[in-house]
Amino acid sequence: MSGFTALVIGATGATGTELVNQLIKDNQYTSVVVFSRRPLLITHATLTTHIVDFDNPQAWAHLVQGDVLFSALATTLKQAGSQKEQYKIDFTYQYQTAATAAANGVANYVLVSAMGANASSWLFYPRIKGELDNAVAALSFKQIHIFRPGYLLRQPDKIRSMEKLGIAIIHFFNKLGLFKSQKPLPVEVLAHIMRSVLLNPAAQQFQIYSLDSIFDL
Repeated sequence: MSGFTALVIGATGATGTELVNQLIKDNQYTSVVVFSRRPLLITHATLTTHIVDFDNPQAWAHLVQGDVLFSALATTLKQAGSQKEQYKIDFTYQYQTAATAAANGVANYVLVSAMGANASSWLFYPRIKGELDNAVAALSFKQIHIFRPGYLLRQPDKIRSMEKLGIAIIHFFNKLGLFKSQKPLPVEVLAHIMRSVLLNPAAQQFQIYSLDSIFDL
């Protein structure tokens, strides 16, 4: 791929921030178009930011034009304030944007899901992630790549207090040779793989990547 346009939602989160930083430095992309609820803290000649209302996608659907949609939008229950609001952000906003991109002829889709995503789970968060994975899999993209990372090593200003504790515990057990399947993943590594997977000529048309397969890449 070269001379392509990347579309990004979730650009102000940990993975999205790193992804945009990498995309604007990647000469494979001549244009990076972000759809966000608030302005980004960076500017670049190849970067265009649209401040949008995700509750009114019809107002900006015509702008969702490009070659690949990267979807890294996510929130926590605490940030959202309720399960209803979290569902809206983690499922509805992402699915509506993906469906719009597919309808507009965007060929490729890359989604950040979560470890344990399962539409049949009795736990709320894995269930909505699994529901989204299943829903976007039915859309008419030529390539769909879904990543299911575990703990993410975020930027110092974005890491959450409970994540610090969880990561410290996982690191301790990793040193003992335990819980390797939950090894923390730096967001810069995830962002790099999200970009590079589209350049892999052997990539399958539809692929879900567990944490182990992410590190294998």
